[in-house]
Amino acid sequence: MTEVKQYPPSTDAPTDHGSAKLIFNWLKLAESALGNNSDRLNAINIFPVPDGDTGSNLYHTVAAATRALENVDEDASVGRALNAAASAALDHAQGNSGTLIAVMLNALAEPLNDASRLTAPLLSLGLQRARAAAWAALSDPQEGTMLTILDTAAATASNYRGSITELPEDSQNSRKTLGEMSSRIVETAWMAVEETENQLSQLTEAQVVDAGATGLLLVFDALRATIKGESLDPDILDSIHGFHMAHPHVHEDMDVAEAYEVMCSVQLTPLDAATLRIGLNDIGNSVIMSPVNTEEDGDGTIRWRVHVHVAEPEEAMQLIRPLGSTENLAITPLHDDTTVDPSCSPDAEASTEERN
Repeated sequence: MTEVKQYPPSTDAPTDHGSAKLIFNWLKLAESALGNNSDRLNAINIFPVPDGDTGSNLYHTVAAATRALENVDEDASVGRALNAAASAALDHAQGNSGTLIAVMLNALAEPLNDASRLTAPLLSLGLQRARAAAWAALSDPQEGTMLTILDTAAATASNYRGSITELPEDSQNSRKTLGEMSSRIVETAWMAVEETENQLSQLTEAQVVDAGATGLLLVFDALRATIKGESLDPDILDSIHGFHMAHPHVHEDMDVAEAYEVMCSVQLTPLDAATLRIGLNDIGNSVIMSPVNTEEDGDGTIRWRVHVHVAEPEEAMQLIRPLGSTENLAITPLHDDTTVDPSCSPDAEASTEERN
């Protein structure tokens, strides 16, 4: 894992909040924050599986989003930029947490498709869609996770949007109003992160907060800092349980049953997508399925990102393989730190397309 040694002192955000540079600055700052804190996020990663990789998964997923913007014109609209970043993040997402944050970015981009700039009303609408998409993507959603933080952020944005309806339109859409909304989101998200310790029995017993929820808090603080042209809050994690260097890696003392994480992208019809979700729910858990885009090809299919935990990866591949060629296929044992090469996995018949 590539570690970022220091937080950037500031975002150097442009005075305008309508260019692709704002999205790049946000994701680059989020990437930095996640890189700095990935070790501690991994240390408290015990739900849904104590495999100690949430920080790494979030970092690499956001890094994929940032890379996708390197060739985007910095004067492009925020909608175009966020769409490019979100699609890349979802297509290259790693783990539960990485997939969920990619789902969030993908849904957040929807109302910005035709927007020239990011505004408080559009951010509120985007977070509502992100909340709905994240809950829909999971077959077994749980409170006390990233979903709770996203719920809180969406509710905070909605409430704030309701409080500014009497303002002139220019004020509602100003950068100052957007900055105030982002600050309130971070404040309430921080409180929601602390509460996750009391919402899941595993976290309560270990006396830690949810790792994915904490990572999402950092992403929201990066958004706040970018919008306002400020630095990340250096004290935002000071009170988070399990987040000091002296604290142990909680997950290391927990047993992980032998199981595998299977992730891939595949073109599916609506019927195939529904059938695959049912099949994966029958054989595994932590099922996440989300469309990467909504544009059908000539065969009536759209691109989906698929994630599941299974005892035997071949069982999942027997369901996925007949539906089409997979891309960005990754099969990772949850009980150790080794990623299985698809060519060496139980899926011995994996095609070249599946390994790309």
